[in-house]
Amino acid sequence: MSYTKEDILRKIKEDDIRFIRLQFVDIFGIQKNVAIMSSQAERALNNSCMFDGSSIEGFVRVEESDMYLWPDLNSYVRFPWCTGGNVARFICDIYKSDRTPFEGDPRYVLKKVVKEAESMGYTFNVGPELEFFLFHKDENGSPTTKTHDDAGYFDLGPVDLGENARRDICLTLEDMGFEIEGSHHEVARGQHEIDFKYADAITAADNIMTFKLVVKTIAQKYGLHATFMPKPIYGIAGSGMHTNMSLLKNGKNAFADENDKLGLSKDAYHFIAGILKHIKGFTAIANPIINSYKRLVPGYEAPCYITWSAQNRSTLIRIPSSRGEGTRIELRSPDPSANPYLLFAVLLAAGLDGIKKELMPNESNNGCIYDLSDDELENMGIDKLPETLDRAVECMIEDPLIRQTLGDHIFNKYVEAKKAEIYEYRTRVSSWEIDRYLSKY
Repeated sequence: MSYTKEDILRKIKEDDIRFIRLQFVDIFGIQKNVAIMSSQAERALNNSCMFDGSSIEGFVRVEESDMYLWPDLNSYVRFPWCTGGNVARFICDIYKSDRTPFEGDPRYVLKKVVKEAESMGYTFNVGPELEFFLFHKDENGSPTTKTHDDAGYFDLGPVDLGENARRDICLTLEDMGFEIEGSHHEVARGQHEIDFKYADAITAADNIMTFKLVVKTIAQKYGLHATFMPKPIYGIAGSGMHTNMSLLKNGKNAFADENDKLGLSKDAYHFIAGILKHIKGFTAIANPIINSYKRLVPGYEAPCYITWSAQNRSTLIRIPSSRGEGTRIELRSPDPSANPYLLFAVLLAAGLDGIKKELMPNESNNGCIYDLSDDELENMGIDKLPETLDRAVECMIEDPLIRQTLGDHIFNKYVEAKKAEIYEYRTRVSSWEIDRYLSKY
């Protein structure tokens, strides 16, 4: 459904909205907002609400600070949990003072690549699967890493003590227009997953940001802390964000071909090849923090090697069994700390590059990659994902497509920030070092 300005003003009145949040994200995917009273709704809908862009990390210098928030009318939704004054939100695009799109807006970056796909006749659909942990808080209300339960994969109450919180999260999301396809306890203690229906790339990225806000908000009501940190606890599985992708062309799934032995079209093979070609270059986007690389290790279900398969569930790219209109490609390396707008932009750009150049992937790998030695991997031509953020940033710099997709502004700010993060981590003395070395030397 597409709303007009008049539709929105009427809904604000019908919903008795008192406060409106104008939401956006910075280049690292951190949610921001400017809150206004409902009396200012018309001004917001006329794209006249300004904010100081110099205060947002990775945006602009102080002399270029005046920026405008342009609400996406179709993103209007009321927050079901708010009391004492109904609250609604819009997700906004960011514009400069000359009324042109801000090149540092992650949503704008995704819109550019989506537009390129549309010029080629494609619609890009994405179905993300986000995992998260529910932890206790301490007596001061600060988050701990004490798990909320002792359950495992698909367990249920009373072992799964997060069941009530997870149910309320699902109900709240449904109230906000989500179609929830399933929810369950994950492998690790205190770990959960809620799956919602796929959507076009921009809507899917918006949904991820809304999902994170709802999960954290409802968890807090239960006295819990929800985290999307990829690997909060040593020795157990981390949280991923498996990303299912498909292209539509002329209303049909462009990845499907019933005459192919795997049921895949040439576009599907080209798209897979494009992802594999550029995976190292965009790993710093898909796995953007130091902690991301504690998850990408053998033995904990996360992929480490650059492989694909229509059968093997441990590969980087998996082709789920559904065929025909359900044909899709699942990339298993991203984690939920990624900025979804930038992630989907580089994924689509990589896939389109494969289609344009008619690239073909190597043979699929149907065996267990984790059982192979380094020599066997080398002989089979199987490469690894970057093992550290440092190496991932180097690969990002070496891939011109990533700079081209993100634009110079975001690319340079992102690389600069990640190098600073790496330096701070490298120079920080950890508790592991104290425990291991202090008494020994």
